[in-house]
Amino acid sequence: MTNSIQTCFKRYEKKYFLTEEQYRSFKEEIAPFVKPDEYGQYTICNIYYDTDDYALIRASLDKPVYKEKLRVRSYGVPENGSQVFIELKKKYDGVVYKRRMTADAYLCEPMLRGIYPSDRQTQISKEISYFQSLYRSSPKAFIAYDREAYAGRDDSELRITFDRNIRFRLTELDLRKGDYGEALVNDGRILMEIKIPGVCPLFLSHILTQLGIYPTSFSKYGTCYREHILDSSIKAIKKEARLSA
Repeated sequence: MTNSIQTCFKRYEKKYFLTEEQYRSFKEEIAPFVKPDEYGQYTICNIYYDTDDYALIRASLDKPVYKEKLRVRSYGVPENGSQVFIELKKKYDGVVYKRRMTADAYLCEPMLRGIYPSDRQTQISKEISYFQSLYRSSPKAFIAYDREAYAGRDDSELRITFDRNIRFRLTELDLRKGDYGEALVNDGRILMEIKIPGVCPLFLSHILTQLGIYPTSFSKYGTCYREHILDSSIKAIKKEARLSA
């Protein structure tokens, strides 16, 4: 995914969980209005960064007006010379702002420690460095999923994506180690995201209402933290308490 790389985004994002039946019906209804994006179907791999006490995701789960996160993303499993994205994502009052820069996979970690090649020192790199100076975050979770993506026929800024097989791991936090992981969503539902620059198109609102599809609050990393990282920590504390009793 190297053509026409967009580095800055400002948009609204809504998430929905669909059953297989809703997914098929929805795709049939939107077919006249959208087309597959230029990459069609692909696997997205992410490494999420956080502080050692998980301050970023804990704050995010409190649903503040402003929140931010840092992740490294690849499309497919990268090799050393492959291109990955370092992304700083912020949300303020419902609007999502995303800034990202490209990096070779093997240079990613040094860059997140503030070691940038001279030709990669940009405004975005300065923002990422400032974020790291505040939080000193490090890799905390790997999350991958298989994505099917569409764009509007008349409005290329409209994007609709469907994510399946959402999976995670808490070890081998390196994108080059593969896209394997344990299931994060176990019930077969499909996560749909609608990404728009402003008001939802009328045709889309009608279809969502017609099919009884409603927005949900879901965070992949948040779910991973709450159900696996936090849960494991609580169990470890309880076990330690029992042993010391």
